Amino acid sequence: MMNILEVKNLTMHYETLDGDVDAVKNISFNVKAGESFGIVGESGCGKTSVAMSLLQLQAENGRISNGSILFDGIELVGMSENDLRKVRWDGISIVFQGAMNAWNPVVKIGEQIREAMREHSPESTKSQNTLKIKELFSMVGLDASVADRFPHELSGGMKQRAIIALALSCDPKLVIADEPTTALDVVIQDQILNEIKKVQDLLGLSLIYISHDIAVIAEMTDKIAVMYAGSIVEMGPTKEVFKSPRHSYTRALLDSTPSIKGEKKKLKSLEGEPPSLIDKIDGCTFAPRCPDRETKCNPEQHMSLIEVSPEHFVDICSIGKDN
Repeated sequence: MMNILEVKNLTMHYETLDGDVDAVKNISFNVKAGESFGIVGESGCGKTSVAMSLLQLQAENGRISNGSILFDGIELVGMSENDLRKVRWDGISIVFQGAMNAWNPVVKIGEQIREAMREHSPESTKSQNTLKIKELFSMVGLDASVADRFPHELSGGMKQRAIIALALSCDPKLVIADEPTTALDVVIQDQILNEIKKVQDLLGLSLIYISHDIAVIAEMTDKIAVMYAGSIVEMGPTKEVFKSPRHSYTRALLDSTPSIKGEKKKLKSLEGEPPSLIDKIDGCTFAPRCPDRETKCNPEQHMSLIEVSPEHFVDICSIGKDN
């Protein structure tokens, strides 16, 4: 199966008055056609910055200083804004975090989706677009009548389903879902996740799912990348990473997540907080918080991923520990 997305040595920083914030540091990963790829980590680890970089939608002070982003064989880094517009929504679409609150309150849902469709497919007629919206609503579990309603007439879950329909409206090959169930109750969260999986299977989409909830990532993805302080510290097939986590940070995330299987056990919290990304850190960024730090570890060792089993990569600082 071929790669639809290839990210190589991507580095992105934000320019601030206090100095450059290294939000994304030399990360590499691939997403195959029809595959689900998860990015997980604490708030502030760089997950959303990766998503924004893929679409070149980072804030005005954000700069990609190194790396390559190949989408369907086309290099996106350095591409002009006009050319990028042809990739956004047609090739790659995104469900932003909290996007259900971004609807225009005085325009009906259907018209807002039709606006995106007219922009990217001006040759389509209104009746064709209306029929397509009806089909998309059916996929995500919405009645066709929702198209004629205003955002305030919908519940949070309905607005989120409509956002997913909007993201699918221009037939993208890759959808980025950035914590799409934020602020929804657990029952609605489960329904939304099931709808996303159903639509992905039905359309054969590739999916990048971003979350701080490692349990959700386990349910939604084929492969997973664990991020800490702007870097990927472990990456591999989701089942393999969950079965045999090799990095101390991955194990800490798993230990902090409740399970409905096995005997009850007290959850563990991870002491401390992530480092400031303004500070230049030589070596292992996790060393100050690492619960498994040993004298044989080298906290000054530069972070680098090596393959420990087929397609399972881990930060070199974790190699040699008693896993």
